[in-house]
Amino acid sequence: MTRRADRLFQIAELLRGRRLTTAQQLADWLSVSPRTVYRDVRDLQLSGVPIEGEAGIGYRLN
Repeated sequence: MTRRADRLFQIAELLRGRRLTTAQQLADWLSVSPRTVYRDVRDLQLSGVPIEGEAGIGYRLN
């Protein structure tokens, strides 16, 4: 797997079983920028992963 594919998998795993997680928390855990997290979450959503997000609140896997 590529680094990006690994990171996408990690985002989905980190969101599993958590209530809400901010982009900044994900960025800190993955050692990337929040902007990278936003792009990755968008791509996961476009590929059918049921991630819900609310600005200023966080993301969760639905």
